Amino acid sequence: MVEEIDQIPSAATISTQWTPEVVQQLNARFVGYSLAEILHWGLKTFLPDIALATSFGPQSIVLMHLISQIRPETPVFYLDTDLLFPETYALRDELAVRLDLRFIRVHSGLSLETQAAEYNPALWSREPNLCCYLRKVEPLRRFLATQRAWITGIRRDQTPARTNAGLVEWDHAYGLVKLNPLIDWRIEQVWAYIHAHHLPFNRLHRQGYPSIGCWPCTQPVAPGDDPRAGRWPGWDKSDCGIHLQPQRK
Repeated sequence: MVEEIDQIPSAATISTQWTPEVVQQLNARFVGYSLAEILHWGLKTFLPDIALATSFGPQSIVLMHLISQIRPETPVFYLDTDLLFPETYALRDELAVRLDLRFIRVHSGLSLETQAAEYNPALWSREPNLCCYLRKVEPLRRFLATQRAWITGIRRDQTPARTNAGLVEWDHAYGLVKLNPLIDWRIEQVWAYIHAHHLPFNRLHRQGYPSIGCWPCTQPVAPGDDPRAGRWPGWDKSDCGIHLQPQRK
């Protein structure tokens, strides 16, 4: 369907600005297209002003592998909170060599020492939402202000907040187009792809960590438990906030 998908409006041909209404119409037209075709359209339409977000989880590894074959010059960025597991940094380095991608480190500019001085030590243990905002949400906002679109690896079955996410949607929180090419994938499909292509992944996944974030806020989970039960244990929180959309009246 690549020839057909080339007929879908792109930034070079569309006569109007990208708006929620335009993006909603496009979302309906993408039904039935493959993951590679959707990425092909998004990269052709928005490069150089589109980037893939990664937390180095299995979903983004699938996307990185495909992007390395379609448009390897595509920027891939990660939010470095200074609190990622050593295994996560090691995977970053391995993927950079294996897939020959350009990683962009997005940082808050706020050191852990300065944060501790301003908000007291271990803010994540007392106000995890504020810690996520300072070290993830606000840095992401600044980075996305330089882009026209971004690609994520979110899936609808991950959290209740992601249930209604679209394949391509208008990101009201950051004011740009958001592509979620794996939105309908199941985790079994993700792992099948990784194993089929012999791709590296975080070895913590073999130690009971299905979802991996910052080390102070991530614990292993028991077999059969919610995969995100190990994120922010003890708090009514399942998302760092970067994918949350503002309430609209």
